[in-house]
Amino acid sequence: MLTILFDGIAYGMLLFILACGLTVTLGLMNFINLAHGAFAMAGGYITVVMMNRYGISFYWCLPAAFLATAVIGAILERTLYRWLYQGSHLDQVLFSVGIVFMSVAAADYFMGGQQQLINLPPELSGRMEILGAGIGRYRLFTIVVCAVLAVTLQLILSRTRFGSRLRAAVDDRRVAMGLGINVSFVFALTFAFGSGLAGLGGAMGAEILGLDPNFPLTFMIYFLIVVSVGGTSTISGPFLAAMLLGIADVAGKYYVPAIGPFVIYALMIIMLIIRPNGLFARGAGR
Repeated sequence: MLTILFDGIAYGMLLFILACGLTVTLGLMNFINLAHGAFAMAGGYITVVMMNRYGISFYWCLPAAFLATAVIGAILERTLYRWLYQGSHLDQVLFSVGIVFMSVAAADYFMGGQQQLINLPPELSGRMEILGAGIGRYRLFTIVVCAVLAVTLQLILSRTRFGSRLRAAVDDRRVAMGLGINVSFVFALTFAFGSGLAGLGGAMGAEILGLDPNFPLTFMIYFLIVVSVGGTSTISGPFLAAMLLGIADVAGKYYVPAIGPFVIYALMIIMLIIRPNGLFARGAGR
């Protein structure tokens, strides 16, 4: 039981890091970026290439995946995404879905359709005994890293000048510009940071979730579940939602494997009925 709980928490933490960038772009920037999984896939493939072809340490691959996908996100935001900030949600959805299929085709062409594998460092491989339960070392590493990132992200958005400027830019773009806030730069930096988090999640998830060209399509629904259940007004909502969904998914696939995938969707429906605006949204459930 403890092993299942631990694996579920690790899975939930990974889902949160993968989805929190979408929470930022959707909740704070009001942009529906369904191509978020493509940035995660890019981070995963960057890690695979650096480790398997060039023998670079896994610990160096993680920041490299973050920085590389953040740069990619910044370039795409400046050249493509920013033209759709004032567009309809339908235009945003169609555009980002097109990016998804283009990224899937590109990954299949350059990397092949097979599942990609990475060799973890020896200290992160295997399991350890905690309270009589076998706990994966890499899952423990994932929990620690993702917890630090979650706290850091919450502090950045709630306690820093950049966070206040971002909220002001989202609330009223014209007033924010009148106050001297460079809204264009704030949005570009926010989008790049969210893309970088997705890339980092993809790098860390390559061993747990697997990595192939269909990654953005496979996990798109999971990202949307985390954001819809947790809400987009806070970071704590998606964090709790990812924890609950991660534990439920792992437990469901272990105890009732025949209907395991059904569990997470049933939980999503129940939670949305109870809290339709998100777990911590004001006025939710009324």
